[in-house]
Amino acid sequence: MKILLTASIIALAFVTSATPAAAYVVAVPTSVAASTLADDADLKAAIRSAVDDVLSHAIAFSPTFVVVQTARLVGDRVYILLLIGDEDGEKMLEKLSADAVETR
Repeated sequence: MKILLTASIIALAFVTSATPAAAYVVAVPTSVAASTLADDADLKAAIRSAVDDVLSHAIAFSPTFVVVQTARLVGDRVYILLLIGDEDGEKMLEKLSADAVETR
């Protein structure tokens, strides 16, 4: 009985001391005015500026990837959905993608 109690206490201490790895992945919408875009160079500059603005004001971790998920013109604005994550988030997405392919 003592051995079982000791083993249970050790197992409980091990489980409660383990901390899960934090993986950050966020989807952030942003937009730019379409009326100021004269050509592709203006569009690229506007998207880069919007991404830089999101990274400096909305993200509290150090991202390792930024992906433009969608960009849509609605009225006089271009709406952009960004997928941003860190290294652990990138690994998590790769694992989820691999699992999704295996289950098909």
